[in-house]
Amino acid sequence: MQSNRLKGRGRKILVLYRTLEYPLRATIADHLFSFRRWSDADCIYVNVASQPVPHVLARMPFDLIVFHTTLLSSRVRNNRFQRLMSQLEFLSESRAVRIALPQDEHVFTTNLCEFIERLAVDNVLSVAPKITWPAIYDTVDRSKVAIHQVLTGYLEPRTLRRIEQLASTKPKDRAIDVGYRAHGVRHNLGYHGQLKIEIARAFLAAAQGQDLRTDISTQFEDTFLGDSWYQFLLRCRYVLGIEGGASLHDPTGEISRCVQRYVAEHPHALFDEVEAACFPGSDGAFPLVALSPRHLEAVATRTGQLLVSGDYNGILEPGTHYVPIDKDLGNLGELVRNSMDESDRLRMVERAYDDIVVSGRYTYQRFVDLVLRTSLQTQHVTGCPARASTEPWNPLRAAGVRCAGWIGWLFPLVIGVGARALHVLARRGPRSLGRFLRRVEKRVRGK
Repeated sequence: MQSNRLKGRGRKILVLYRTLEYPLRATIADHLFSFRRWSDADCIYVNVASQPVPHVLARMPFDLIVFHTTLLSSRVRNNRFQRLMSQLEFLSESRAVRIALPQDEHVFTTNLCEFIERLAVDNVLSVAPKITWPAIYDTVDRSKVAIHQVLTGYLEPRTLRRIEQLASTKPKDRAIDVGYRAHGVRHNLGYHGQLKIEIARAFLAAAQGQDLRTDISTQFEDTFLGDSWYQFLLRCRYVLGIEGGASLHDPTGEISRCVQRYVAEHPHALFDEVEAACFPGSDGAFPLVALSPRHLEAVATRTGQLLVSGDYNGILEPGTHYVPIDKDLGNLGELVRNSMDESDRLRMVERAYDDIVVSGRYTYQRFVDLVLRTSLQTQHVTGCPARASTEPWNPLRAAGVRCAGWIGWLFPLVIGVGARALHVLARRGPRSLGRFLRRVEKRVRGK
């Protein structure tokens, strides 16, 4: 409803993003289109992966230019990202306030800092803990660039309504005691990334001989997409989990390249061996951890969470919103025996739902409010007032850019249909075929 939308009438917002995925995953779509849904601003979206970026954009009187997460994530391909920066550098001349929404701030942060400088970014909305900012943004002039902390994702009302619809069609009794999905051992994340796989192995070992119904997998072929993910959560009494993030900083990508080469030559190498070869003594000094959308989705589906103890952005509290697992996974056996009481689970999930969903504190409306407040309605860290253009808005020019954006979706649509077909084949075929098709799918999407 109009009364629920944020003040921003008359504002002009340009959102630059990059994707060849179609349809978009719900978490990505909710994040990307939150500006259009939760502000009264006139929003124009440009997909740099499928359409040229017209230089006329620099002359259009935007109040805010958003460099979205999907665009900034392409920094992992250095040559491509350098070309992209060159293509977009003309936007540094725009009078608009420019903001960056990076994620995965453990890797290729040198490229990220270069982007911030070359595009004259004013505000960075970081998902990393503040303690890590000096390492991540070591070359950024903090007297010119403000950094604010945000979450990796928020709750979207239409997604919550969809979950309620799915829940209404499901039996009240949940058929799976403990579920979990993760895929791919990513050594370049440090031990924290390894823990995403280790927790599955350790729990299955602890659950042996116990009367538990589990559905735990770390195979790509078992990934759930779209509504099937919410349906999976609705079938689970509990899910396993840890904080998102990494424990290893790889600013130039050299560690990732070393890991990729070493694993290709030694496909059965364990984490300790890869660490010794590529990043000896570096792991653990970079605590980039954060609440992930998965945690919020579990709360929204009223699914209990067995989580490795952590901060979770101060939002999830152990014993109140989740059952804590020791960081060394040493208490899993005890949890298997003692944490399956249904009445305890129901009390915990209702507390979490009330504190996180019903409270409305973690919605995309709040996220957009923060962006507008910090970027448009406050002063820059340099003391200069937020910029606002006085040039006239050209509706025909804006309509042309929008039409190009709509036409630009045709290419991701074709790519998406092909990639989806590959994904289906990967799920139904042998695991070796699945691994091969996963590589093909990544190449098709340009990742």
